[in-house]
Amino acid sequence: MKRFLALLLAGLAMCGAQAATTWHVLPGQDLQAAIDAARPGDVIEIAKGRHEGNFLVDKALTLRGVGRPTLSGGLRGDTLRITAPDVVVEGLIVRDSGDSLKDQNAGIYIRPGAHRAVVRHCDLTYNLFGLWIEKADDVRIEGNTITGKRDYNSAQRGNGVQLYNTRGASIVDNNISFVRDALYVDVSHHAVFRGNRLHHSRYGTHYMNSYYNLWEDNDSYDNRGGLALMEVRDQVVRNNRTWGNADHGIMLRTLQDSVIEGNVVAGNRRGFFIYDVEYAQLRGNLIVNNAIGVHLSAGSTRNVVQGNDLIGNREQVRYVGAHDEAWGGRSPAEKGQGNYWSNYLGWDRDGDGIGDMPYEANDLVDRLGWRYPAMRLLLGSPALQALRLAGRQFPVLRVPSVVDAYPRMRPARNNWSEWRDKQYQGE
Repeated sequence: MKRFLALLLAGLAMCGAQAATTWHVLPGQDLQAAIDAARPGDVIEIAKGRHEGNFLVDKALTLRGVGRPTLSGGLRGDTLRITAPDVVVEGLIVRDSGDSLKDQNAGIYIRPGAHRAVVRHCDLTYNLFGLWIEKADDVRIEGNTITGKRDYNSAQRGNGVQLYNTRGASIVDNNISFVRDALYVDVSHHAVFRGNRLHHSRYGTHYMNSYYNLWEDNDSYDNRGGLALMEVRDQVVRNNRTWGNADHGIMLRTLQDSVIEGNVVAGNRRGFFIYDVEYAQLRGNLIVNNAIGVHLSAGSTRNVVQGNDLIGNREQVRYVGAHDEAWGGRSPAEKGQGNYWSNYLGWDRDGDGIGDMPYEANDLVDRLGWRYPAMRLLLGSPALQALRLAGRQFPVLRVPSVVDAYPRMRPARNNWSEWRDKQYQGE
């Protein structure tokens, strides 16, 4: 019995020896020395103040700011580089990286193999790239404020968060601005982007070659482009708001097998830009007060476009194609799945909420207006109205159009007027 108790006490002593240690680093003390001395699992609490250097974390540590201390990279290299898995960084101001695009200088550079890194509740400011995340899986970037080198031209800045060749990332509740692209996602799959505010950048989000991602409840505004999905498939883009962007609200380019639903797209030059898109579902979106509601081109077909509200767009749809493109319900059984068009001139004699004649998005007069913009000055003239009527009566003059066979008479969203005044404000 005595021998057992001795062995138990020895075991407890060994466990105590391996327990996590909390290190305290005050201003003026060597933070890198504390990182080097710590063991995996330890916590380093950094007191309020300024800590200069280019710091390397090569083991599983938690760096926790107390009173929001500042790590400054001195305008060279990466301010904080992480090379080990299971590192947590929280409550810090991380700033002043170098500005080499070739070396991809970042406020926090999460290197290949640094899986499960967590960066939360930090301010990353005046860095070339806020976070560069490369070949690191299951990272979590949550609740951070990220701003770039605002005095640099857009092309000279890095991105707010750059994901390259990752899986399982969670990018949630961040506020990102004054960078090149707020979120740049390349060859990164099974990620979640939720609750982010992305503004005053080139693109709010720039997706390339990435699959099975969820984009939900984000705000993207006052950018050149809001959300750009390119060369991707199996995306869910749900309940986002993108407004006041100088070019497009949502760009879908070479996209397949995706769901785009419940989004608000308001006050952009082009609400949706849809190019080479197949087998996608666009449902329940509010497209309001854009110069062009939907720009559709490059063989975008075999898509389901139902239950959307297109309201007050200067040009509802710009479509150039060789044949009609059917939107809304495809048969009487799907009559309730049509879209609402604020410029629909038909009627509803039986009062079922469905228009009695199809909606056609553009005609011969529209096509002439695109080719010869000056003729828009005459849009109200009797001559052009007669030409429009002739185009409808004589098929030889008719041009292919987006056709909604069963347009709805009322919008699904009663709060659409709240988005009428959202316009691009510039940087």
